[in-house]
Amino acid sequence: MRDILDELRWRGLVAQTTDESALREALADGPVTAYCGFDPTAPSLHFGNLVQLVVLRHLQRAGHRVICLVGGSTGLIGDPRPTAERVLKTKQQTADWVARIQQQVRPFLDFEGDNRAVMVNNLDWTAQLSALDFLRDVGKHFRVNQMIRKEAVAARLASDEGISYTEFSYQLLQGLDFLQLFRDYGCTLQTGGQDQWGNLTAGADLIHRVEGRSVHLLTTPLVTDSAGMKFGKSEGNAIWLSADLTSPYAFYQYWVNVEDASVAKLLKIFTDRTPDEIAELEESLEQRPFLREAQKALAADVTTLVHGQVATAAVAAASDALFGKGDVTALDARTLTDATGELPGAEVQVGMSVTDALVAVGLVESRNAARRAIGDGGASLNNVRLHDPERPLSQEDFLHGRVALLRRGRRSLAAARLPG
Repeated sequence: MRDILDELRWRGLVAQTTDESALREALADGPVTAYCGFDPTAPSLHFGNLVQLVVLRHLQRAGHRVICLVGGSTGLIGDPRPTAERVLKTKQQTADWVARIQQQVRPFLDFEGDNRAVMVNNLDWTAQLSALDFLRDVGKHFRVNQMIRKEAVAARLASDEGISYTEFSYQLLQGLDFLQLFRDYGCTLQTGGQDQWGNLTAGADLIHRVEGRSVHLLTTPLVTDSAGMKFGKSEGNAIWLSADLTSPYAFYQYWVNVEDASVAKLLKIFTDRTPDEIAELEESLEQRPFLREAQKALAADVTTLVHGQVATAAVAAASDALFGKGDVTALDARTLTDATGELPGAEVQVGMSVTDALVAVGLVESRNAARRAIGDGGASLNNVRLHDPERPLSQEDFLHGRVALLRRGRRSLAAARLPG
């Protein structure tokens, strides 16, 4: 056992604990059994969930036992948000999302060997529980005056929206989860985000009341940028861990574009790099910021963690190719589509001149401007410099029969797409 709590704190992964000295002693005496819950409120986990998966990963690597709970029952209810009631999903949709998220979690943890991770679904112990039994065996241990002081509940009670009894009862269900895992697996540590502290304490309090035992809680800070804005959003969209919702290319680019002021913090949180390695990247960031070596290391490590080495190599090659440092013709169809999907552009036709194509995709304002750009050597097609303004686009120019990459200058890129 190594001092995992010190490592988690150095990495910026500790916001609150119930009793740090007692937790440190328990971890040192270990192994401790810890769990984190993930509700299927969407068909994929997202940036915020990645923080919790990293914590479980560190705990397991340090020799502790970890349980990943995907909430088939809590997902049917919905964790109260401070702003408004959640729209309830159907039982079938929730079950489908549970299955997707269970598969999504598996690559992050080791489910083989002597210290294998455990996957559980809280629907397994709540589905057969009657309302009367739930109220008698669980509800009687909760005090309403304490429940209404929970941050999200208090915010909703103070609003015109109010809160339904369904969402108000969520903390009872989460409390029951901790009690069940305590009984079944000897689980004594629950982890979660800082904004989940109220729900986490419900479980610890329930175990204390029912079993007379003290257990531990650990929360992670909200990950924000230098301006205090929450990470994990890109132009209003969540950064999902599923390749279907956020492509590996878009995922990689998100990390490459992280601001200089935040990259060291994110390297500590999301990668396994050592203090010396991170210090070296910080030095590069300070002395050679234009190389963006720290951001590229961050992007490569996290994309590999989430999508694997093969996908990371493909998107890194695509990133280089789009900025003129690689061969765009070598990109596979999926990566090419993802890499050019966010570029400005327009539909063009085979046989159209490159002059007209530059105008059509918006890289220049007129045919004369296009001719000047080509004459000055400042325009290219698929990273090959153009010389003849009357050169027609051929079918072979369209990579995978779909798109051709046009460039003006170093950074102005656009996609010329065939119709259909």
